Amino acid sequence: MQNFVFQNPTKLIFGQGQLEQLKIEVPQYGKKVLIVYGGGSIKRNGIYDQITSILDEIGVEFVELSGVEPNPRVSTVRKGINICRENGVDFILAVGGGSVIDCTKAIAAGTKYEGDVWDLVTKKAIAQEALPFGTVLTLAATGSEMNSGSVITNWETNEKYGWGSPVTFPKFSILDPRHTFTVPRDQTVYGMVDIMSHVFEQYFHHGTNTPIQDRYCESILRTVIETAPKLVNDLENYKYRETILYAGTMALNGTLAMGVRGDWATHNIEHAVSAVYDIPHGGGLAILFPNWMKHVLDENVARFKQMAERVFSINAEGKTDREVALEGIEALRRFWTSIGAPSRLADYGIGEEKLDVMAEKAMANGEFGHFKQLNKEDVLAIYRASL
Repeated sequence: MQNFVFQNPTKLIFGQGQLEQLKIEVPQYGKKVLIVYGGGSIKRNGIYDQITSILDEIGVEFVELSGVEPNPRVSTVRKGINICRENGVDFILAVGGGSVIDCTKAIAAGTKYEGDVWDLVTKKAIAQEALPFGTVLTLAATGSEMNSGSVITNWETNEKYGWGSPVTFPKFSILDPRHTFTVPRDQTVYGMVDIMSHVFEQYFHHGTNTPIQDRYCESILRTVIETAPKLVNDLENYKYRETILYAGTMALNGTLAMGVRGDWATHNIEHAVSAVYDIPHGGGLAILFPNWMKHVLDENVARFKQMAERVFSINAEGKTDREVALEGIEALRRFWTSIGAPSRLADYGIGEEKLDVMAEKAMANGEFGHFKQLNKEDVLAIYRASL
C-alpha cells in the first residue's frame, strides 16, 4: 500500500436522542448561528422545532437559510455568505442531508474568503479558513457529515464540481437514525446507491497488499446489500436505518482510502449529467457505474473477479476470470434495479441530444480517473452504453 497520513477531526455523535448534545457543542463555537436547511421537511417532521427550542434554551441567537437544492447551487451559497456577513454569524448549523452540508461548507469557507466563492469550488483558490460549523444529518448518503468534501453546482453555466479543504471538516455531526424515518423510498434508494458508489470509487485501485482496505470495503457493500431490501419495505425500522446511516458515514470518512488511491471517474461523469439535467446524483450513479465497470474491466480483471466472488457470491467454478467479473457487474445492476434504482438515462428522459455537451463538461479539467484514465471518447462510450 502507499504511505499515508490520516486525520479526521470531526466529532461523531451517533444514536437516539443525541440532539440534546447541541446544548454542549454549540456554545463552544459561537452565539450567533445560521441554520441551513432544504425544502422544509425538517419543519414537517419536528426536527426544526426541537433544534430552535434548544438554541433558545441556551441563549443562542439564530438566523436561517432555507431552500438548499438537491444539487446545491452557488447562488444559494452566495445568499448564505451574505447572511453570515450581514448578521455577524459565528457558527453554522447544517440540518439536512449531504446537499445541505455541502452548501454549508461552501458558505463557511466563502464567508472568510475575500473573492467569489466559485473560485474555491473551481480550485482557482484554496480555502485557508472557514467559519466553524456542525451538522444534524437527516439522510444517509454522501458521508459529507464526516469529511471535508463538497459538491456545488453553477446552474447559470451548467458546471458542477467537487472541492474541499482541511478547514471544511464539520466540528461535530449528530446522527440520530430516527431523523431519517421520513426520507421517502426513492431518496432512500438513491442514498444507498451513493453509499455503495463511494465504496466502489475507493475499491477500484491498483494498489498492492491492501487486504484490510479490501475487506472494509466488501463488508460495507455486503451489509448494504443485505439491509437495503428490508429497509425499502420498512422505512421506519430503526435497526435498518441505523445500519445504513452508519454505513454512509464509514463509506467516505477517509477510513477506506488509507494507503490507496481511488478512482472517482464515475462521480465526475455523473456530475456532468446532473449539471445539465439536474437529476438525482444517486440515480445518475446507478445508471453509470455498471457501464463504467464494463468499460474499464480489462484494466484489472482480477479485482472485478474479487468483487464478484466476495461481494455477490458468484461461483467461479468452470468460468474464466472475465466471465466471473462480468457476472459480478450484472449482479450489481440487478441488485440496484431490484430496490428501485434507474438503469438507463432514458429513465430521466435523457437521449443523445446533449451527450457531447456533457462529455465536454466532464473533460473540463482534462483526462481523469486513476483506475483507468479516461478521455472524451471513453466518456462518450460510457454515456452511450447508458442510454
